[in-house]
Amino acid sequence: MHAYFLGKDPESQEGQSPTLFATDRADRVTYIAQGWKVTDPQVLADVGPVPEHETLIEIPEDVLKYYARRYLQEGEDR
Repeated sequence: MHAYFLGKDPESQEGQSPTLFATDRADRVTYIAQGWKVTDPQVLADVGPVPEHETLIEIPEDVLKYYARRYLQEGEDR
């Protein structure tokens, strides 16, 4: 599996850049998001238990626009 850069938070500073990547998995469409690890106790309580092999990350809405842009560029052939 490979990860392909889609875009990063335009407001981020060096070393603090929430980023979105697409993968080339053959069995399903997946994305990898780099963001801030969620540690806020209220958010963790709201979400509930997270399996040991998973984590929660927070990314700015601007980063999610790269997800939409990917599909606008590819068209509706999915």
